[in-house]
Amino acid sequence: MTAHKSGFVTIIGRPNVGKSTFVNRVIGHKIAIMSDKAQTTRNKIQGVMTQEDAQIIFLDTPGIHKPKHKLGDYMMRVATNTLSEIDAIMFMVNVNEDIGRGDEYIMEMLKSVKTPVFLVLNKIDLVHPDELMPRIEKYKKYMNFTEIVPISALERLNVEHFINVIKSYLPEGPKYYPDNQISDHPEQFVVSELIREKILHLTNEEIPHAIGVNVDRMIKEDEERVRIEATIFVERDSQKGIVIGKGGKKLKEVGKRARQDIEGLLGSKVYLELWVKVQKDWRNKVNFIRQMGYLEDQD
Repeated sequence: MTAHKSGFVTIIGRPNVGKSTFVNRVIGHKIAIMSDKAQTTRNKIQGVMTQEDAQIIFLDTPGIHKPKHKLGDYMMRVATNTLSEIDAIMFMVNVNEDIGRGDEYIMEMLKSVKTPVFLVLNKIDLVHPDELMPRIEKYKKYMNFTEIVPISALERLNVEHFINVIKSYLPEGPKYYPDNQISDHPEQFVVSELIREKILHLTNEEIPHAIGVNVDRMIKEDEERVRIEATIFVERDSQKGIVIGKGGKKLKEVGKRARQDIEGLLGSKVYLELWVKVQKDWRNKVNFIRQMGYLEDQD
């Protein structure tokens, strides 16, 4: 009988390289929100992948960026702190883009880390195979990676192979989570993220980072139905109007799309009620950020 492997793997990379898509693909459930707007992941999402011979816990860190407010500071701390707590690091890049200053910054940070670092070149479905090797060579000039693996998270290309590569570096150990558990976040947090994702999909560029969602109540009304009441926070009155839309049309669409995903997550019928409130400059209010579930108590 082969030994059981288990361990924690951090996914690090610039915003929008496909980290959340990868987590959702390997877990098989939507636990990390996906958006074409950069900087959508605010917390480290733990996705738990359990197979017969291994359990891998993925930490999907916020994309590395220069912080502009207290929430940004927290996101950066989460991203860098996880590097010392884990068994392997996935440095994910978009193979279809040139190496940027953000990538250089991350690689500089990773040089001093003793943990194995895998360079994961995502979105290989977007480049010609002949272009792959020259791009890999460019990254190799910056640092020595433990392994270099090209994948497409969206198309699931080479993903299984990469999972096997990760497993080969993990220590032997027990399962940290039950077989059917896919995340360590409470359901309420995942629900709030799914609502936030729908707002990001349906609103304009000025909205994304001013949006926060708090689940106020989540009650199982009977065997078949869960009632959820949630508040969407924005920073300005004009943003409130954008989220609600003409005659409440946009908010209704947010609710409809979010409800479908939440029903898939909970396996129950969902009654979803949404409110929109203005909380001026909420991203700089530590207590408010903590209430939203983004801040852990820190020194």
